[in-house]
Amino acid sequence: MEQSVREYVTEKVKALISAPSCCAQAKAAGENWLKAAGTDQEAEQTKNLIAELEMDIMPVDGLIAFAGSEAGAKVFGPEKAKEVEAHGKELKDAGKKYCDCPACAAVEAILEKKDQML
Repeated sequence: MEQSVREYVTEKVKALISAPSCCAQAKAAGENWLKAAGTDQEAEQTKNLIAELEMDIMPVDGLIAFAGSEAGAKVFGPEKAKEVEAHGKELKDAGKKYCDCPACAAVEAILEKKDQML
């Protein structure tokens, strides 16, 4: 991996693992990647990171569906769930593919560099 790509991904992985909306699995994959960056383990951990992030990023349709569900109301609270659902619809109307929470935004930025990382 080129140094400029590694530096970019490092910045985004740090943003990801510090995001309140980052799940435990993505945080662990990010931490493992940071430890491996620049070592002989980097390629393997890069594949692991990409696989985890591809599973974790929330498509905007999934965000809308979850926020509009009973489970979404339990997680966010009824009023916040309505706000999140409305925000998801705004994102979709704007042509966005994914949730724009801090974790998903970092994941999207990392995955945009996927071909340069492998």
